[in-house]
Amino acid sequence: MSADAIRLDGKVAIVTGGAGGIGAATARLMTARGAHVAIADINGEAANALAGELPGAIAIEMNLEDESAVVDMIARTVSHYGRLDVLHNNAALLGPDVARADGDVETMDTALWDRTYAVNVRGTMIACRAALPHLRATRGNIVNTVSNLALQGHIIQAAYSSSKAAVIQLTRAIAASHGKAGVRCNAVAPGMTLTPALKEAFPPLLCQTVEGETLRDQLGEPDDIAQAVAFLASDAARNVTGHVLVADGGGASHVPGLPGFRAFLSGDHA
Repeated sequence: MSADAIRLDGKVAIVTGGAGGIGAATARLMTARGAHVAIADINGEAANALAGELPGAIAIEMNLEDESAVVDMIARTVSHYGRLDVLHNNAALLGPDVARADGDVETMDTALWDRTYAVNVRGTMIACRAALPHLRATRGNIVNTVSNLALQGHIIQAAYSSSKAAVIQLTRAIAASHGKAGVRCNAVAPGMTLTPALKEAFPPLLCQTVEGETLRDQLGEPDDIAQAVAFLASDAARNVTGHVLVADGGGASHVPGLPGFRAFLSGDHA
């Protein structure tokens, strides 16, 4: 394998939810590594602004709830660049108002549940379905953004976490069904990441609580997740498929109560 296998020179990538947060960091990193990037986002103005900063990038305004718009996103990208090598399904329904409303199942609003699945699962499936013929032609790959909440139980975000668990299984199904045709499919599971949307949705005390559970000295930044995505999208990860790469600062890797034990052993207790 070439020492430059981590590069993305000449590859064409779509990043959904690409206008901000993890998506924007990924679009910038992929461009820096030589890819041409289609930035797809429900916020067309923000997508156009970012595309204007990145050489060779284009912007596509797209709503994952609209099947025809998702299909058109793939078609427009292939028409513009002549190929498709990477589909990064990063967009999700996770604005501040949605995050606050998404609680436990007993209080779940059915419309919120249905919309979460329409965006996070159905929209992702449609994008994969439309992209697969083109990815077979280039022996390309799919990287789905999921969440460490899809791997653990919590008292909040029942709709979001279960939808992301569904995307994990979709990831494995695509990897199993299309691997022999040269298509890889993986997922990245971030923990709480310091995006602008997160800072708006979650009060500082909750962020500090999660930070205390991580094994790093801080919560992850969008670029930390972008690095994981870009690795999986590259030829350096050619032997990795059907995998969920957990990038949560070690938060899901330890026994419950670790912060309490840390405080006890350091003598920081009454």
